[in-house]
Amino acid sequence: MASATVLVHFWGLIVLSWLMNRHGHRLRPHVNHFHRAMAILVVVLGIFLLHSIEIWLYAALYLGLGEMGNLEEALYFSTSAFTTIGFGDVVMTPRWRVVSVIEGANGWILFAWSTAFLLAVTARLRLLEHNWLDRD
Repeated sequence: MASATVLVHFWGLIVLSWLMNRHGHRLRPHVNHFHRAMAILVVVLGIFLLHSIEIWLYAALYLGLGEMGNLEEALYFSTSAFTTIGFGDVVMTPRWRVVSVIEGANGWILFAWSTAFLLAVTARLRLLEHNWLDRD
């Protein structure tokens, strides 16, 4: 499952990069701040969607393994594990609990990757703004 979520994340970030490049003409230095803010918003929402898909994949796995009684419980547990919150009120049986640890590590790595991507996008947009401000 970790490999599947990494692939989802990889292709999702590729799509977000493609969208940024496709609409890059709207992000030129002479364009107002609104378009740059909207670009960041699209990236943040895209990243949120990616993490949601990844959480749902793990929830489906837990249901398939018979570890959770219903979808709500599986989503709650998966979100708790993926975000490394780990409330502990819903737990897996000892047979499969290592899967939740892998999900936590996987989630942590994917959040770090998302943060790096968002930082790169923001830095690029700020660079455009900086160049525009320095122009005489």
